[in-house]
Amino acid sequence: MTAPHHPGRHGGRPGQEPPARVPFSTVDEVTRHCLTPREPETVHIEVHLPGRPDAARLRTAFTEALRRHPRILMREAPGAWYRRRYEWELTDGPDPGAEVVSVPGAGPGALEAARRRALSQAPPLTAAPPVRLEIIDRVLLLTVNHTALDGPACLRVLATAAELYGGRDNAPKAPPVRPPAGGAPRGRPDTTGGTGLTTGLAPVARVAHGTPGAGHANGMLVTELDVPERPKGAPYTVNDQLMVATARMIAQWNEGRGRPPRPLRITMPVDDRPRGMDMPIGNGTRLVEVPFAAAEPALPTAELLRLTAARTRALKAVQRPQLGRGAALLTAPVLPVAVRAAMARTARRALAPWTSTTLLSNIGRVPYPLDFGDGVGAARAVWFSAPARMPRGLTVTTASTGGRLHLALRWSAALLGPDDGARLRDLFARHLEATGRMREPLP
Repeated sequence: MTAPHHPGRHGGRPGQEPPARVPFSTVDEVTRHCLTPREPETVHIEVHLPGRPDAARLRTAFTEALRRHPRILMREAPGAWYRRRYEWELTDGPDPGAEVVSVPGAGPGALEAARRRALSQAPPLTAAPPVRLEIIDRVLLLTVNHTALDGPACLRVLATAAELYGGRDNAPKAPPVRPPAGGAPRGRPDTTGGTGLTTGLAPVARVAHGTPGAGHANGMLVTELDVPERPKGAPYTVNDQLMVATARMIAQWNEGRGRPPRPLRITMPVDDRPRGMDMPIGNGTRLVEVPFAAAEPALPTAELLRLTAARTRALKAVQRPQLGRGAALLTAPVLPVAVRAAMARTARRALAPWTSTTLLSNIGRVPYPLDFGDGVGAARAVWFSAPARMPRGLTVTTASTGGRLHLALRWSAALLGPDDGARLRDLFARHLEATGRMREPLP
Protein backbone atom coordinates (compact mmCIF):
# COMPACT_ATOMS: atom_id res chain seq x y z
CA MET A 1 0.00 0.00 0.00
CA THR A 2 1.40 3.40 -0.93
CA ALA A 3 1.20 6.23 1.56
CA PRO A 4 -0.83 9.24 0.43
CA HIS A 5 1.08 12.22 -0.92
CA HIS A 6 0.50 15.67 0.55
CA PRO A 7 1.21 18.35 -2.11
CA GLY A 8 2.97 21.45 -0.87
CA ARG A 9 3.85 19.95 2.51
CA HIS A 10 6.54 17.50 1.49
CA GLY A 11 8.12 18.79 -1.69
CA GLY A 12 5.24 18.65 -4.18
CA ARG A 13 3.24 21.60 -5.50
CA PRO A 14 -0.09 21.53 -7.31
CA GLY A 15 0.46 20.54 -10.93
CA GLN A 16 3.83 18.90 -10.25
CA GLU A 17 4.69 15.22 -10.23
CA PRO A 18 5.04 13.87 -6.67
CA PRO A 19 8.57 12.91 -5.60
CA ALA A 20 9.75 9.41 -6.44
CA ARG A 21 9.60 6.96 -3.56
CA VAL A 22 11.83 4.10 -2.43
CA PRO A 23 10.80 1.53 0.20
CA PHE A 24 12.85 1.31 3.39
CA SER A 25 15.40 -1.51 3.45
CA THR A 26 15.36 -4.06 6.28
CA VAL A 27 18.05 -2.12 8.16
CA ASP A 28 16.21 1.16 7.67
CA GLU A 29 12.92 -0.24 8.95
CA VAL A 30 14.28 -2.09 11.99
CA THR A 31 16.23 1.00 13.03
CA ARG A 32 13.16 3.20 12.47
CA HIS A 33 11.02 0.93 14.64
CA CYS A 34 13.43 1.10 17.58
CA LEU A 35 14.37 4.79 17.64
CA THR A 36 14.62 6.47 21.03
CA PRO A 37 15.46 10.14 21.70
CA ARG A 38 17.64 9.09 24.63
CA GLU A 39 20.23 7.50 22.35
CA PRO A 40 20.01 8.84 18.78
CA GLU A 41 21.10 6.53 15.94
CA THR A 42 23.89 8.58 14.39
CA VAL A 43 27.09 7.83 12.55
CA HIS A 44 29.92 10.30 13.13
CA ILE A 45 32.63 10.83 10.50
CA GLU A 46 35.53 13.12 11.35
CA VAL A 47 38.09 14.18 8.72
CA HIS A 48 41.24 16.10 9.71
CA LEU A 49 42.88 18.17 6.96
CA PRO A 50 46.19 20.06 6.71
CA GLY A 51 44.44 23.31 5.75
CA ARG A 52 41.11 24.98 6.37
CA PRO A 53 38.57 24.80 3.52
CA ASP A 54 36.58 27.82 2.39
CA ALA A 55 33.06 27.38 3.75
CA ALA A 56 31.16 28.87 0.78
CA ARG A 57 33.17 26.88 -1.74
CA LEU A 58 32.76 23.66 0.23
CA ARG A 59 29.02 24.25 0.58
CA THR A 60 28.74 24.53 -3.21
CA ALA A 61 30.86 21.41 -3.76
CA PHE A 62 28.99 19.36 -1.18
CA THR A 63 25.58 20.37 -2.53
CA GLU A 64 26.67 19.35 -6.04
CA ALA A 65 28.03 16.05 -4.67
CA LEU A 66 24.61 15.35 -3.17
CA ARG A 67 23.05 15.79 -6.60
CA ARG A 68 25.58 13.44 -8.18
CA HIS A 69 24.56 10.79 -5.64
CA PRO A 70 20.81 11.48 -5.69
CA ARG A 71 19.91 8.56 -3.43
CA ILE A 72 21.18 10.63 -0.45
CA LEU A 73 18.64 13.38 -1.19
CA MET A 74 15.73 11.78 0.62
CA ARG A 75 13.35 12.24 3.52
CA GLU A 76 10.80 9.99 5.15
CA ALA A 77 7.48 10.12 3.32
CA PRO A 78 4.35 10.77 5.39
CA GLY A 79 1.73 8.07 5.63
CA ALA A 80 -1.08 6.56 7.63
CA TRP A 81 -0.41 4.15 10.50
CA TYR A 82 -1.94 1.29 8.52
CA ARG A 83 0.42 1.60 5.54
CA ARG A 84 2.46 -1.52 4.76
CA ARG A 85 5.81 0.19 4.15
CA TYR A 86 7.88 3.12 5.22
CA GLU A 87 9.11 4.95 2.15
CA TRP A 88 11.73 7.55 1.29
CA GLU A 89 10.83 10.52 -0.88
CA LEU A 90 13.64 11.43 -3.28
CA THR A 91 14.16 15.17 -3.83
CA ASP A 92 16.03 17.28 -6.38
CA GLY A 93 18.13 19.06 -3.78
CA PRO A 94 18.34 19.93 -0.09
CA ASP A 95 15.04 21.02 1.40
CA PRO A 96 14.58 24.77 1.91
CA GLY A 97 15.72 25.72 5.38
CA ALA A 98 17.91 22.63 5.79
CA GLU A 99 21.35 23.92 6.80
CA VAL A 100 23.41 21.03 5.46
CA VAL A 101 26.82 22.76 5.76
CA SER A 102 27.53 25.04 8.69
CA VAL A 103 30.47 26.74 10.41
CA PRO A 104 29.94 26.72 14.18
CA GLY A 105 31.86 29.14 16.36
CA ALA A 106 35.58 28.44 16.56
CA GLY A 107 37.73 28.47 19.65
CA PRO A 108 38.66 26.14 22.49
CA GLY A 109 36.24 23.27 22.88
CA ALA A 110 34.60 23.77 19.46
CA LEU A 111 35.54 20.31 18.18
CA GLU A 112 34.46 18.61 21.42
CA ALA A 113 31.10 20.43 21.22
CA ALA A 114 30.66 19.30 17.62
CA ARG A 115 31.38 15.70 18.63
CA ARG A 116 28.75 15.94 21.37
CA ARG A 117 26.22 17.20 18.82
CA ALA A 118 27.10 14.32 16.52
CA LEU A 119 26.30 11.82 19.28
CA SER A 120 23.19 13.51 20.69
CA GLN A 121 21.44 15.34 17.82
CA ALA A 122 20.49 13.30 14.78
CA PRO A 123 19.64 15.13 11.54
CA PRO A 124 15.87 14.80 11.14
CA LEU A 125 14.43 12.18 8.82
CA THR A 126 11.76 14.63 7.69
CA ALA A 127 14.22 16.91 5.85
CA ALA A 128 16.45 16.02 2.90
CA PRO A 129 19.26 15.10 3.19
CA PRO A 130 19.46 13.42 6.63
CA VAL A 131 23.10 14.50 7.10
CA ARG A 132 24.87 17.50 8.61
CA LEU A 133 28.39 18.72 7.74
CA GLU A 134 30.19 21.08 10.12
CA ILE A 135 33.49 22.87 9.42
CA ILE A 136 35.55 23.36 12.58
CA ASP A 137 38.80 25.00 11.48
CA ARG A 138 40.67 22.14 9.73
CA VAL A 139 38.20 19.43 10.67
CA LEU A 140 35.13 18.30 8.76
CA LEU A 141 32.57 16.60 10.98
CA LEU A 142 29.75 14.77 9.22
CA THR A 143 26.77 13.56 11.25
CA VAL A 144 24.58 10.94 9.57
CA ASN A 145 21.15 9.68 10.58
CA HIS A 146 21.83 5.93 10.58
CA THR A 147 18.18 5.11 9.87
CA ALA A 148 18.83 6.36 6.34
CA LEU A 149 22.53 5.98 5.60
CA ASP A 150 25.76 4.35 6.71
CA GLY A 151 29.32 5.62 7.00
CA PRO A 152 30.85 4.17 3.79
CA ALA A 153 28.04 5.63 1.66
CA CYS A 154 28.50 9.11 3.12
CA LEU A 155 32.28 8.85 2.77
CA ARG A 156 31.72 8.22 -0.95
CA VAL A 157 29.69 11.45 -1.18
CA LEU A 158 32.38 13.35 0.74
CA ALA A 159 35.04 12.06 -1.69
CA THR A 160 32.99 13.43 -4.58
CA ALA A 161 32.76 16.79 -2.78
CA ALA A 162 36.55 16.80 -2.32
CA GLU A 163 37.06 16.24 -6.05
CA LEU A 164 34.62 19.00 -6.95
CA TYR A 165 36.22 21.37 -4.44
CA GLY A 166 39.87 20.85 -5.32
CA GLY A 167 39.83 19.41 -8.84
CA ARG A 168 42.00 16.47 -7.74
CA ASP A 169 41.27 12.86 -8.63
CA ASN A 170 39.58 11.19 -5.66
CA ALA A 171 38.91 7.84 -7.30
CA PRO A 172 39.05 4.91 -4.87
CA LYS A 173 42.28 2.99 -4.56
CA ALA A 174 42.28 -0.70 -5.37
CA PRO A 175 41.70 -2.80 -2.25
CA PRO A 176 44.74 -4.69 -0.92
CA VAL A 177 45.22 -8.16 -2.36
CA ARG A 178 45.20 -10.86 0.29
CA PRO A 179 46.77 -14.28 -0.30
CA PRO A 180 44.31 -17.18 -0.34
CA ALA A 181 43.99 -18.92 3.00
CA GLY A 182 43.12 -22.52 2.32
CA GLY A 183 40.73 -23.90 -0.26
CA ALA A 184 37.38 -22.43 -1.10
CA PRO A 185 34.65 -23.61 1.25
CA ARG A 186 32.52 -26.46 -0.05
CA GLY A 187 28.91 -26.93 0.85
CA ARG A 188 27.81 -25.00 3.91
CA PRO A 189 30.76 -23.02 5.31
CA ASP A 190 31.93 -23.82 8.83
CA THR A 191 31.60 -20.51 10.64
CA THR A 192 33.15 -21.91 13.82
CA GLY A 193 36.68 -22.30 12.49
CA GLY A 194 36.59 -26.06 12.81
CA THR A 195 35.80 -26.00 16.53
CA GLY A 196 32.09 -26.75 16.30
CA LEU A 197 31.59 -23.71 18.54
CA THR A 198 28.12 -22.32 18.88
CA THR A 199 26.78 -20.08 21.63
CA GLY A 200 23.42 -21.87 21.33
CA LEU A 201 20.62 -20.54 23.50
CA ALA A 202 22.90 -19.41 26.31
CA PRO A 203 22.94 -15.61 26.80
CA VAL A 204 26.21 -14.05 25.72
CA ALA A 205 28.51 -11.85 27.75
CA ARG A 206 27.53 -8.22 28.24
CA VAL A 207 30.06 -5.43 28.71
CA ALA A 208 30.26 -4.92 32.48
CA HIS A 209 29.12 -1.58 33.87
CA GLY A 210 31.78 0.94 34.72
CA THR A 211 31.10 4.40 36.09
CA PRO A 212 28.34 5.83 33.87
CA GLY A 213 28.67 9.42 32.81
CA ALA A 214 26.16 12.25 32.84
CA GLY A 215 23.48 12.62 30.19
CA HIS A 216 21.51 10.12 28.17
CA ALA A 217 23.33 9.95 24.83
CA ASN A 218 26.64 8.34 23.89
CA GLY A 219 30.17 9.12 24.97
CA MET A 220 33.17 8.70 22.70
CA LEU A 221 36.94 8.55 22.71
CA VAL A 222 39.09 8.78 19.57
CA THR A 223 42.76 7.88 19.38
CA GLU A 224 45.49 7.08 16.89
CA LEU A 225 47.48 3.83 17.01
CA ASP A 226 50.04 1.97 14.96
CA VAL A 227 48.59 -0.41 12.40
CA PRO A 228 49.56 -3.82 13.79
CA GLU A 229 52.33 -5.70 12.04
CA ARG A 230 51.29 -8.63 9.91
CA PRO A 231 53.84 -11.09 8.48
CA LYS A 232 53.86 -11.42 4.71
CA GLY A 233 51.68 -14.33 3.67
CA ALA A 234 49.89 -14.55 7.01
CA PRO A 235 46.48 -16.26 6.65
CA TYR A 236 44.80 -13.65 8.84
CA THR A 237 43.97 -10.01 8.10
CA VAL A 238 44.28 -6.81 10.10
CA ASN A 239 40.52 -7.13 10.63
CA ASP A 240 41.15 -10.47 12.37
CA GLN A 241 43.76 -8.81 14.57
CA LEU A 242 41.25 -6.12 15.48
CA MET A 243 38.66 -8.81 16.25
CA VAL A 244 41.06 -10.61 18.60
CA ALA A 245 41.97 -7.35 20.35
CA THR A 246 38.28 -6.52 20.82
CA ALA A 247 37.44 -9.92 22.29
CA ARG A 248 40.38 -9.80 24.68
CA MET A 249 39.64 -6.21 25.68
CA ILE A 250 36.10 -7.09 26.75
CA ALA A 251 37.11 -10.35 28.42
CA GLN A 252 39.75 -8.57 30.52
CA TRP A 253 37.42 -5.67 31.29
CA ASN A 254 34.73 -8.04 32.53
CA GLU A 255 37.20 -10.13 34.51
CA GLY A 256 38.41 -7.01 36.30
CA ARG A 257 34.83 -6.36 37.41
CA GLY A 258 34.26 -9.83 38.78
CA ARG A 259 32.25 -11.19 35.88
CA PRO A 260 32.68 -14.93 35.20
CA PRO A 261 33.85 -15.86 31.68
CA ARG A 262 30.99 -16.22 29.20
CA PRO A 263 30.80 -16.72 25.45
CA LEU A 264 31.22 -13.57 23.36
CA ARG A 265 29.64 -12.64 20.04
CA ILE A 266 30.97 -9.68 18.09
CA THR A 267 28.88 -8.20 15.28
CA MET A 268 30.91 -7.42 12.17
CA PRO A 269 29.53 -5.40 9.24
CA VAL A 270 30.46 -6.74 5.79
CA ASP A 271 30.29 -4.33 2.86
CA ASP A 272 30.54 -5.76 -0.66
CA ARG A 273 29.58 -2.59 -2.52
CA PRO A 274 31.81 -1.04 -5.20
CA ARG A 275 33.50 2.20 -4.14
CA GLY A 276 33.19 4.11 -7.42
CA MET A 277 30.59 6.66 -8.45
CA ASP A 278 28.14 3.79 -8.93
CA MET A 279 28.29 2.82 -5.24
CA PRO A 280 24.74 2.24 -3.93
CA ILE A 281 23.94 4.89 -1.32
CA GLY A 282 22.02 3.93 1.81
CA ASN A 283 22.47 1.26 4.48
CA GLY A 284 24.30 -1.29 2.39
CA THR A 285 26.18 -3.50 4.82
CA ARG A 286 25.14 -6.92 6.07
CA LEU A 287 25.83 -7.92 9.65
CA VAL A 288 27.43 -11.18 10.71
CA GLU A 289 28.25 -12.36 14.22
CA VAL A 290 31.62 -13.84 15.13
CA PRO A 291 31.41 -16.21 18.15
CA PHE A 292 34.04 -16.83 20.81
CA ALA A 293 33.84 -19.51 23.50
CA ALA A 294 34.27 -18.30 27.07
CA ALA A 295 37.83 -19.61 27.33
CA GLU A 296 39.05 -18.58 23.88
CA PRO A 297 40.26 -15.02 24.61
CA ALA A 298 42.88 -16.63 26.88
CA LEU A 299 44.24 -18.88 24.12
CA PRO A 300 47.74 -18.26 22.74
CA THR A 301 47.68 -15.41 20.24
CA ALA A 302 48.63 -17.58 17.27
CA GLU A 303 45.86 -20.06 17.93
CA LEU A 304 43.23 -17.39 18.54
CA LEU A 305 44.18 -15.60 15.32
CA ARG A 306 43.90 -18.87 13.39
CA LEU A 307 40.42 -19.59 14.78
CA THR A 308 39.24 -16.03 14.21
CA ALA A 309 40.53 -15.91 10.63
CA ALA A 310 38.73 -19.16 9.77
CA ARG A 311 35.46 -17.87 11.23
CA THR A 312 35.49 -14.44 9.62
CA ARG A 313 36.48 -15.90 6.24
CA ALA A 314 33.61 -18.39 6.38
CA LEU A 315 31.08 -15.82 7.58
CA LYS A 316 31.95 -13.40 4.80
CA ALA A 317 31.35 -16.17 2.25
CA VAL A 318 27.79 -16.82 3.43
CA GLN A 319 25.13 -14.94 1.49
CA ARG A 320 22.32 -13.92 3.83
CA PRO A 321 19.86 -11.05 4.35
CA GLN A 322 21.27 -7.88 5.88
CA LEU A 323 20.09 -8.61 9.42
CA GLY A 324 19.34 -12.30 9.00
CA ARG A 325 16.19 -14.14 7.99
CA GLY A 326 14.31 -13.30 11.16
CA ALA A 327 14.57 -9.56 10.53
CA ALA A 328 13.68 -10.04 6.86
CA LEU A 329 10.53 -11.88 7.91
CA LEU A 330 9.68 -9.25 10.53
CA THR A 331 9.88 -6.47 7.93
CA ALA A 332 7.89 -8.25 5.22
CA PRO A 333 5.11 -5.85 4.12
CA VAL A 334 2.26 -8.09 5.25
CA LEU A 335 1.08 -6.28 8.39
CA PRO A 336 0.80 -2.49 8.85
CA VAL A 337 4.06 -0.81 9.84
CA ALA A 338 2.62 0.24 13.21
CA VAL A 339 1.96 -3.40 14.07
CA ARG A 340 5.40 -4.48 12.86
CA ALA A 341 6.97 -1.67 14.90
CA ALA A 342 5.38 -2.97 18.08
CA MET A 343 6.52 -6.48 17.24
CA ALA A 344 10.09 -5.29 16.56
CA ARG A 345 10.32 -3.41 19.87
CA THR A 346 8.95 -6.39 21.76
CA ALA A 347 11.42 -8.72 20.04
CA ARG A 348 14.30 -6.37 20.80
CA ARG A 349 13.47 -6.37 24.52
CA ALA A 350 12.89 -10.12 24.64
CA LEU A 351 16.09 -10.95 22.78
CA ALA A 352 18.31 -8.48 24.66
CA PRO A 353 20.20 -11.26 26.55
CA TRP A 354 21.14 -12.83 23.19
CA THR A 355 22.13 -9.58 21.48
CA SER A 356 25.79 -9.61 20.50
CA THR A 357 28.32 -8.37 23.05
CA THR A 358 29.62 -5.52 20.93
CA LEU A 359 30.07 -4.33 17.35
CA LEU A 360 33.43 -4.01 15.59
CA SER A 361 33.18 -1.97 12.39
CA ASN A 362 36.47 -1.85 10.51
CA ILE A 363 36.34 0.48 7.52
CA GLY A 364 39.87 -0.63 6.68
CA ARG A 365 42.16 1.52 4.59
CA VAL A 366 40.16 4.61 3.64
CA PRO A 367 39.76 4.05 -0.12
CA TYR A 368 39.73 7.73 -1.15
CA PRO A 369 42.51 10.34 -0.86
CA LEU A 370 39.94 12.91 0.32
CA ASP A 371 42.18 15.48 -1.35
CA PHE A 372 40.64 18.96 -1.40
CA GLY A 373 43.44 20.47 -3.47
CA ASP A 374 45.83 23.37 -2.96
CA GLY A 375 45.55 25.16 0.36
CA VAL A 376 43.58 22.37 2.04
CA GLY A 377 45.26 19.11 1.10
CA ALA A 378 44.42 15.45 1.65
CA ALA A 379 43.01 13.89 4.81
CA ARG A 380 45.56 13.17 7.53
CA ALA A 381 43.15 11.23 9.73
CA VAL A 382 39.60 9.87 9.42
CA TRP A 383 37.54 8.65 12.36
CA PHE A 384 34.15 6.95 12.31
CA SER A 385 31.89 5.96 15.16
CA ALA A 386 28.78 3.77 15.17
CA PRO A 387 25.78 4.02 17.53
CA ALA A 388 26.24 2.35 20.91
CA ARG A 389 22.72 1.84 22.24
CA MET A 390 21.99 -0.63 24.98
CA PRO A 391 22.00 -3.59 25.40
CA ARG A 392 25.37 -3.64 23.59
CA GLY A 393 26.37 -0.28 24.99
CA LEU A 394 29.81 -0.26 23.31
CA THR A 395 31.01 -0.13 19.70
CA VAL A 396 34.53 -0.22 18.29
CA THR A 397 35.17 1.47 14.94
CA THR A 398 38.47 1.65 13.07
CA ALA A 399 39.87 3.07 9.84
CA SER A 400 43.41 3.56 8.58
CA THR A 401 44.81 6.63 6.85
CA GLY A 402 48.42 7.36 6.00
CA GLY A 403 49.62 4.17 7.63
CA ARG A 404 47.98 4.98 10.97
CA LEU A 405 45.02 3.30 12.64
CA HIS A 406 42.25 5.60 13.82
CA LEU A 407 40.18 4.06 16.61
CA ALA A 408 36.87 5.32 17.99
CA LEU A 409 35.33 3.78 21.11
CA ARG A 410 31.72 4.83 21.61
CA TRP A 411 29.57 3.86 24.56
CA SER A 412 26.17 4.37 26.12
CA ALA A 413 26.25 6.89 28.96
CA ALA A 414 24.07 4.43 30.88
CA LEU A 415 26.93 1.89 30.84
CA LEU A 416 30.30 3.66 30.90
CA GLY A 417 31.96 6.98 31.53
CA PRO A 418 35.04 8.81 30.15
CA ASP A 419 37.49 7.13 32.54
CA ASP A 420 36.11 3.73 31.50
CA GLY A 421 36.64 4.64 27.86
CA ALA A 422 40.28 5.51 28.54
CA ARG A 423 40.81 2.18 30.31
CA LEU A 424 39.22 0.26 27.44
CA ARG A 425 41.41 2.13 24.96
CA ASP A 426 44.54 1.09 26.86
CA LEU A 427 43.40 -2.54 26.94
CA PHE A 428 42.61 -2.53 23.24
CA ALA A 429 45.97 -0.98 22.33
CA ARG A 430 47.86 -3.53 24.41
CA HIS A 431 46.04 -6.52 22.94
CA LEU A 432 46.28 -5.19 19.39
CA GLU A 433 50.03 -4.73 19.75
CA ALA A 434 50.31 -8.33 20.96
CA THR A 435 48.80 -9.58 17.69
CA GLY A 436 51.63 -7.96 15.74
CA ARG A 437 54.54 -9.51 17.62
CA MET A 438 54.62 -12.71 15.59
CA ARG A 439 57.28 -12.65 12.93
CA GLU A 440 56.38 -15.83 11.06
CA PRO A 441 53.15 -16.80 9.28
CA LEU A 442 50.92 -19.26 11.08
CA PRO A 443 51.08 -22.88 9.91
